[in-house]
Amino acid sequence: MAETPTLTDRRALEAARARARRIADDGAWALHREAADEVQERLRDVNRTFTAPAVVTAFPDLFADLLPGAVVVLDAPVLALEPGAHDLVVHFMCLHWADDPVGQLIQCRRALRPDGLLIACAMGGDTLAEARAAFAEAEARISGGLSPRVAPMGEVRDLGALLQRAGLALPVADTQPRRVRYRDLRHLVGDLRATGETNALAARHRVTPPRELFSEAERIYKAAYPDGDGIGATFETIFLTGWAPSDDQPKPLRPGSATARLADALGVPELGEEGTRT
Repeated sequence: MAETPTLTDRRALEAARARARRIADDGAWALHREAADEVQERLRDVNRTFTAPAVVTAFPDLFADLLPGAVVVLDAPVLALEPGAHDLVVHFMCLHWADDPVGQLIQCRRALRPDGLLIACAMGGDTLAEARAAFAEAEARISGGLSPRVAPMGEVRDLGALLQRAGLALPVADTQPRRVRYRDLRHLVGDLRATGETNALAARHRVTPPRELFSEAERIYKAAYPDGDGIGATFETIFLTGWAPSDDQPKPLRPGSATARLADALGVPELGEEGTRT
């Protein structure tokens, strides 16, 4: 069996998260807090009381009030979740750093009781598209090459497909883009540092980059992506919802088992294969 490629330097990621927990900057944490509020809103829409919730997160303090009494599991390649122990699992803002995202979802599904709910949220592929482009152009001009600086994040369709691969029923995936204005590139990087989302890629260059790289990236960024008197940055949050299979869940009908025509229900004439009315 082929080994899973290593995307993330876990030691660097944990160091970045530990620094973010020490900083605890409310402004920089706005993105995570908004995602946590959205999770809570989706739980209200489900209209079910969950008695055995679990949360996979690197920032447990966010859920002290949102899901009081929940089992908190720190993000890791192997999750400390007990099989079949939970009726709700929230995988919060960690999936974009996982070497094996479908493996993470499978572990969550195994931790669910029948008809238990999984809600996962992660950063999506449009996140920091502007910074990715500005640094790539600046580095190509200065050094003639590229260094991985922004993690490759999944698209909503690809992440949604992982729900089915993980064996979850009734899968739903949707995305929430958000554009944020920053004074300059330094303040954007400061927010990422305070949120624990700085570069922790295993393939990143370990040498200190030349100072002119950042000034050149700043110039390119401001020219290409201005926003008022500053710069604009895109953050995309993807939400995934799926249920542990259960005999009580609604099932799709067998193809060809319909007893009424769609055209009759809509009150329109039905067209034949050649486009003629029947």
